[in-house]
Amino acid sequence: MPRRTIVIDGASWDVLPSGHVTQYDADEFGVHFTRGSGDSRELRVTRYRPGRTRAREQSLAECSESELRELFDRSQSSEMSPEGGYTT
Repeated sequence: MPRRTIVIDGASWDVLPSGHVTQYDADEFGVHFTRGSGDSRELRVTRYRPGRTRAREQSLAECSESELRELFDRSQSSEMSPEGGYTT
């Protein structure tokens, strides 16, 4: 997938599919927003249901900047998501 980046409040975030599979895998998938690296890396996670193309990479590539911003606004810290390492 071509690298997607979005700038939110002056910070650059990389956007990519998470690869995490759920029971809803045919309809939606996880999206990671990451910035930084190493111990200072920050990860946010959300779910995305493609409206046009079902292929994960292609559907994210087709998202506009405003659609990515909406996904980011709905994202949550990785501490609250199994995709980010949360366990019950």
